[in-house]
Amino acid sequence: MNLKTLWKLTKEAGRYKGLYLLAILATLALTVVNLSAPKILSSMTGIVEKGVDDTALERIMTLAVLLLILYMLRILFRFLNNYLTHKAAWYLVGDLRSRLYDKLQSLDLGFFHDKQTGDLMSRVVNDTRDFELLYAHMIPEMIINIVTFVGVLVILLLVNWKLALVTCAPIPLILLSGIVFAKVVRPYFKVSQESMGELNAQLQDSLSGLHEIQSFGQEGYESERVRTKNFDQVRAMLRALRASAVFHPSVEFLSSAGTILVVFFGGFLAYKGQLSVEDIVAFVLYLSLFYAPVSGLANLLENLQQSLAGAERVALILDTPSAIENAEDAEDLGDVSGSIAFENVSFHYSNNIPVLKNVSFSCEPGMMVALVGPTGVGKTTATQLISRFYDPVEGRVLIDGKDIRGVTLESLRKNISPVLQDTFLFNGTIYDNIGYAKPDASKHEIEEAAIAANIHEDIMNMPEGYETKVGERGLRLSGGQKQRVAIARAILRQSPIIVLDEATASVDVQTERQIQKAIKNLAGKRTVVAIAHRLSTIREADMILVIHNGEIAEKGTHEQLLALKGLYYELHQAQNFSNGDEV
Repeated sequence: MNLKTLWKLTKEAGRYKGLYLLAILATLALTVVNLSAPKILSSMTGIVEKGVDDTALERIMTLAVLLLILYMLRILFRFLNNYLTHKAAWYLVGDLRSRLYDKLQSLDLGFFHDKQTGDLMSRVVNDTRDFELLYAHMIPEMIINIVTFVGVLVILLLVNWKLALVTCAPIPLILLSGIVFAKVVRPYFKVSQESMGELNAQLQDSLSGLHEIQSFGQEGYESERVRTKNFDQVRAMLRALRASAVFHPSVEFLSSAGTILVVFFGGFLAYKGQLSVEDIVAFVLYLSLFYAPVSGLANLLENLQQSLAGAERVALILDTPSAIENAEDAEDLGDVSGSIAFENVSFHYSNNIPVLKNVSFSCEPGMMVALVGPTGVGKTTATQLISRFYDPVEGRVLIDGKDIRGVTLESLRKNISPVLQDTFLFNGTIYDNIGYAKPDASKHEIEEAAIAANIHEDIMNMPEGYETKVGERGLRLSGGQKQRVAIARAILRQSPIIVLDEATASVDVQTERQIQKAIKNLAGKRTVVAIAHRLSTIREADMILVIHNGEIAEKGTHEQLLALKGLYYELHQAQNFSNGDEV
């Protein structure tokens, strides 16, 4: 990670160049005021030294008024500098957060397999915040420090070049210590940032699983895990601050040593008659301004290392290529009738263990295709290939005869409505969650979809009806209600293809039968790809694919597969035995 990468991340700052330009002008004006004040004070001292008469008193009064004006201007310029830089910096942070979130949305699902939500949240919120240190504090202070240092050095050289050179003696040592500090402290800040991400991840995980924690009486265990992550972050930050605690006083000592040298040699030159009292006062007043920028190097380096540590974690996300992107010549899928075909499709995740092997099938528009088989044989993976959340390792997936890798992701996914086993509802109302699939849907359309999904009556029995808050992830609804809301959402979208991944897994038998009726009503109108462990859900399917070890072991209708007395027959018999009745 280097400054080039940091600059790459902050190109958006250009859009706020007007604010930065005004802030820089205010900064330069502030520096001029700061450089002028000591000169006026030393001039007043020189007047007093020569004796005060009426003329001298008038000059002192004039200089005092001028000094008052300068101090009032300093208030104005400091306000403009602070506010404008903070305004530009926080807008930049906001832009980076949005950019980072958009990047995360664009990444393929494979990226998230080994990532923790809390850590990603930390990168979006905490790591980007460190850019404010750079653009609201470090850069403005660096400009002030450079201009002040150069300005004071020129003034001191004009006053007495010999004493000015003595003043510069400690600077090489201060710069060398700064370089050493930067190399030592930056890894500590990086570990601290990573520890903060792990703490956020642990908090997110624990709060999401609060029901399970309380149910199994694991409050003490989880509290200790959070405490461990918490103090890991504290210790990491303290290691960085310990290095800073050594560096800061070291810089102060070197600056103080410079002051001692100036006082000693200044006194010697005054003794020799080579330096006036007025010049000595000027030197002493300018001395604090001269060493302040060099002493400020400590804070600047600390802020820089913290910004670099955060920027590195942000850059890792922004520089990550997505495995699923639109081809350069991708075209719009257009109006879809709903035919689906798999041609010799094979797939594996990053561990290279085959999930699907040479899978081929096709279905016509309006057909219902069911995928059945034991857990972990690749059924869900097959449906995710249809929506192109992953690409096949070999073979291709076609919709209406078009290879989906050659069409835009937006046009592909708007033609597919999923209902997943792990139903996700947003923290809003039932109305909002059903309408999420079609933001411009009317209330009548939403209610029609709810009726089709057999959830309307349940909603109307709730005190607030469609305005009922579902809570985080639908916590206030039962599992069956959540899945029926998800089905209503899919129906409302009116996509030509609907994917049902264990959509009836959490409903009772009676509700399942009513949902089956809703699904049956879609027959001939939309292509339905259904995954089901309950064979009763898919017995009306036009084609059932039995997946075994990533391959299609059997294919046919419910009756045809029973007649084969193969794997499907065994599944059917096992469910008959388990349920005690005909499935």
